[in-house]
Order: sequence, then structure tokens, then C-alpha cells
Amino acid sequence: MQEKSHDVDFCIVGGGLAGMCAAITAARRGIKTALVHDRPVLGGNASSEIRMWIGGCHGRNLHETGLIEEIMLENMYRNPAGNYSIWDSVLYEKCRFQPNLQLFLNASVIEAETCNNRIAAVTAWQLTTETRHTIRARYFADCSGDSILAPLSGADFRIGREAQSEFGEPAGQESADSKTMGLSCLLQARETGEVRTFIPPAWAHKYTTCEALKNRGHIIGETNFWWIELGGSRDSIHDAEEMRDELLKIAFGVWDHIKNHCKAQDASKWELEWIGFLPGKRESRRYLGGHILTQNEVEAGGKFADTIAYGGWTMDDHPPEGFLFDGQPTRHWPAPTPFGISYGCLYSRNIENLFCAGRNISATHMGISSTRVMATCALLGQAAGTAAALAVQHACRPADIRGGHISTLQQWLMEDDCYLPGFTRQVTALTAAAHCSSSAGAAENLRNGIDRPVGDADNCWDAAPGQWAEYRWETPQAVTAARLVFDSDCSRANTSNMPCCYPLNAKAVQPPPQLVRAFRIEAEDAAGQWRTVARIDNNYQRLVRVPLDVKATALRLIPEATRGDESARVFAWDVV
Repeated sequence: MQEKSHDVDFCIVGGGLAGMCAAITAARRGIKTALVHDRPVLGGNASSEIRMWIGGCHGRNLHETGLIEEIMLENMYRNPAGNYSIWDSVLYEKCRFQPNLQLFLNASVIEAETCNNRIAAVTAWQLTTETRHTIRARYFADCSGDSILAPLSGADFRIGREAQSEFGEPAGQESADSKTMGLSCLLQARETGEVRTFIPPAWAHKYTTCEALKNRGHIIGETNFWWIELGGSRDSIHDAEEMRDELLKIAFGVWDHIKNHCKAQDASKWELEWIGFLPGKRESRRYLGGHILTQNEVEAGGKFADTIAYGGWTMDDHPPEGFLFDGQPTRHWPAPTPFGISYGCLYSRNIENLFCAGRNISATHMGISSTRVMATCALLGQAAGTAAALAVQHACRPADIRGGHISTLQQWLMEDDCYLPGFTRQVTALTAAAHCSSSAGAAENLRNGIDRPVGDADNCWDAAPGQWAEYRWETPQAVTAARLVFDSDCSRANTSNMPCCYPLNAKAVQPPPQLVRAFRIEAEDAAGQWRTVARIDNNYQRLVRVPLDVKATALRLIPEATRGDESARVFAWDVV
């Protein structure tokens, strides 16, 4: 057995989408970062081991952007068939090759060293190398889902459902209990060109009629089988292995029903592609932080002065009995789209250097019934990683950011294309000082600080390829970089990213046709001569930063082609 020590600024435990986004963001902000994950692949519930859809905000033009959008667009470009090994590689690449980020896979945190209400170090056992890694850091983030650092550090947390009397939540229980939403083992099927048989294992449960699966829609292609769920009435952490065993019996039994007993569909040419042997969890420990998000605040739209992310998934409360419950497998409580989430939900109230992000934030059971979906968790992770970089810069506690640096945090997030409802991004001074004109369209929208459609306001410069938008100054200006935000269709469904089944003639996924594929930037010198100073021919991202090194009296942005649409739509063009 080996023992190794590491020193970093920021250590994140848990490599799901929240932990990944926290780690990548912090590293890009220049702080030395470690990401510790107990599985061989990244992504958590979205990984090839579990394969849950990346759910997010409902509603028109409310698709989550920022780092999660960068990851999704990368996958859409490289993985048109929705291959989960390629998806795993996209997630792996984003972390493994990110400067300032050290990745520890197959490493389970088993100890935490604390002193004066702070975590000094964590120790992780890496199974593959038989190595104990001790990681010392100034700040930590628990993005593990199960909040492993809470019991190890003494951080305040809770499990279960609140009594209605505590927060006045309409959906609260008469008395508080320890019940949670459950765990799921999903299944996926592939259509073939010939009849395929299925012989179930002897230990699988039998469901010989559709009545045995009442209220559980099981038509292939219409569900990802999330309702194969158990464990909320038990301990979703310590009973997880027993729950997995029972979930596998159900999952194989459900496929046996579909193949051999179901009268509602013809599955004769479908075969079982995959069943998950690692359950995906919805709920376990939740931190108690500087603020506790409640059902009432969600319903009121989350109008927080310290908003750092947003949600918009319906409050989706699954009965603890899961599959064993005879009624509907979930109960929906309406949530506005979008609602803001307070920064106070992202740090421990009693461990002074501990952030949290993902499904374990400081919220009630009903609060996390909406925020637990993964696109929202990714936004929370990016906010936590950005806050950690700010904390390092100011040598302050996570809680201190809420009072003294929250506007900086919000501006940094919006600069990285994280939408904050009700807030406006500050454009750069050089952008604001320019005279703006264009050959067509409303070019002033490029610098209004709102980088997507909101309500009836389109907020974009919309022009045919070949048209130009221009920034001009009275005297030559040194320009070092440009920031652009293109249209990636903020009304598309998150679930289009990866499939829940594989039809024979499935349509390939591609980057949205609205995206600008090719563009150039031209500069005019003091003599009035124009030259091309940057050109990109194969763009597939929404947020694009272009390094420049010019002195110019004017710059022109000229979209040359899109990925299919006739019109080129640009939401922002900032220069520094």
C-alpha cells in the first residue's frame, strides 16, 4: 500500500455533473484544484453506469447554459449516435486535460481532518492503485450527492421530510420523518432487424399482465424507466446494496414483461441493450447552510438578491415506496420557470471552508424535489467553483462572499454564460465606449448584457451570413480578446443529449442548426485599411472566446455560415 500527499487550493469530492462543473470552473479561474471521484467514469447519474436523463428547467428559452451547455454541445458534435462510451470520454477529457485540475478516479473519501470548524484535509482510498491519497486544501466542496463530508467533518445536515409546521410548506408532512425519494436502476433497449428472444433469469420478478405495472408507462421510447425505484422508506445510503439487488429483480422482470407478456406493444425485434447495476440516487443527506430553500420560496420565484443559479423543473416528489406504491409514481407541485436559487444554499453553516453543490444543497425535501435534476445541479456546481475562486482571491470564508462579494460572483457567472434571471451582465468598458453599427439587424443587442431571449425580447443581432456588425472608436484601441455568444436554441430539451433507447433508424443528433459555424473578425487600422485578424471555420459552441492582438479604430464581426439555418443569430459580442 502507498501513501501520497497533495496540496491544492480547492478540493471537490464527487465527480457528477455538479462536481465536474465546480472543478473545471475553479481550475479555469486559476486556482489549483483536485477532483476526487469514487467511480471509474465521471458524470454521476448521467454517466454510462446509471444513464439518467439530464433534466432541467421547463419552458421556452430556459435551457441551461454555461459549462453544462459547453459539455452538451461537445457531445452533440462528437457523438451523433449517442454512444455512452463516447459520452464518458467527453466528460473524462473535460477534467483530465484541464490545466490546474488533478483528477483522482476510483478514489473513495474515507477520512476528514478538521480543526477549528474547518476541514484541513481529506483522505481517499484509491482501489486501483492501492494508494491512500491525503489532499490538503484551503477550501472543499462536497458534490458527492450523499454528502460524505458531512458525517466525516461534523457539518450540520438532515435527512428526510420536514414537518409542515417547520416552514409552512403545503406539501410538508404532519410530522417530520427520515423518508426520502428512492433509487433507480434503469434499462435500455435496442431495436434490431429480426426477432429476438429473451430468457429471464430465474430470480427475476414476474409481471405477466400490464395491470401488474399499472401507472408505470412501459412503452419503449416513451420512458427511460425511472420508475423502477425503491429505497425511500429505508436508508438510501446504508441499504443501497440490498436495494440494488431488489431493483435488478424488478428491472429484469419488467423487460421479461415487455418481451414476453405485454399486449400494448410489439417488442419482438427489440433486445435488451443494458441494465444499470449501479442505482441512481435522488435524495439522501442535505447540508444545512446559510439559507434553506423551501417550497414556498420556489413557488414565489426565488427572488433572491444573492441568486447564483436558477431552477425550473416541476417540484417532483416521489413516494418513498417507489415501485411498491400502487398509485402514481410521483406527485407534482407546480414550480415557476425559472426560479432563483440563493448562494446561501451552497455552503455549510458550521464548517467554515466547505461548499456544497448538487442534490445535497441546503434545501428542504420539497425544495430539492425541483433542484435535484442534473442540469440545475451543474449550474450549482459552476456557481460553487466560481465562488471558491473568489474566496481564494479574497482569502475569505464562503459565507463572507454573500455579504461582500456577491455582485462580483454574479458578474463572473454571467461572463461565463450562466443566465441569472432578473440580472444583467456588465459589458466591457471598451465595448460600451464604441459606436455600434451594422449592415443589417439590431446590432445594439450585442451589448445589452442579456445573452438569450427573455419574454418577448429577442436580445440578439439577427442577420444573414455575410452581413457585418461594427464597433468603432474615435482613436485606435488595443484589443486583446473577443467574447461571443451564439444561438444554441435555449428552447431545446435537455433529454435530446443522450438516448433512452436505440431505435433501428434513429436520427443522428447534431449541434443546433441555429449555431454560427464560421465567422471572421476584421480590424481597421489608423490608415483605414481592413484586414482579417481572426477566423473560425468549424465552430459548434455557444460561448466562444477569441484571442486578439490588434490596435484598431474599428472591428467588424462577420458571420459566414451557420449549421443549417438561413439566419445567423448572435447574442453578445464583447471586446477587451
